[in-house]
Amino acid sequence: MSDPFPIIRDIGLTGLLVTFAETMSEPANRAALAFRATVNAQGWDGIEETATSLASVFINFDPFVIDHPTLTARLETLIQRQDWFDAALPEGRTLWTIPTVLGGNHGPQWQDTLDATGLDEQTARDHIAAAQIRVLTLGFAPGQPYMGELPEVWNIPRMTQLNPQVPGASLVVAIRQLIIFAGPAPTGWRHIGQTAFRCFRPNSDRPIALTPGDEVRFRLIDEDELAELSANNPTGDGGATREVLP
Repeated sequence: MSDPFPIIRDIGLTGLLVTFAETMSEPANRAALAFRATVNAQGWDGIEETATSLASVFINFDPFVIDHPTLTARLETLIQRQDWFDAALPEGRTLWTIPTVLGGNHGPQWQDTLDATGLDEQTARDHIAAAQIRVLTLGFAPGQPYMGELPEVWNIPRMTQLNPQVPGASLVVAIRQLIIFAGPAPTGWRHIGQTAFRCFRPNSDRPIALTPGDEVRFRLIDEDELAELSANNPTGDGGATREVLP
């Protein structure tokens, strides 16, 4: 049986969803990011919004400007243009290096995570420090990134019990992905560390700091440096540095 993807589905009367896979994978996420950027570059009248999830692209349109059959046909033509699973990622992406504390008081479920992965502490720290992971999508809260993927050994499930609340800017892990929480919230993901990086900055000219397709590295620091960064953090970057990816 041939692979049915990509699939175009209706979302209400004014939305279409182009899905590249049933589950998250690097090629499917790459395809979604590249396809969305290409749709945006077409400049089609009537497209009001586009957004990506882990493996899909949502297109919201004005049916009085572009009708459903016309847009669907254009998307089908675009799908046939190339192998989207091997497409180049969009230009203008940013590489962020974010100072992060792992474990201790700022990562109360670090040991539980080590037990779940079977890794010793130094190896786990080395994995996090060496990782350069992609912002796969934003969701759950404004600007909150789902980032991945970590090595297969980090494919640990969410917890069976809810963590009542983790602080904003905390680092959590599950299913080979990391999240920096945009604000205090409950979660089923394990709280392993803390940053001073504010993903959502409502009073900023750019309230959403990260963009799907950006990449993130973690510079491991101690609690004293985190306290200093948190106390002097006017931009919300929390000591993070950034560079444009080629």
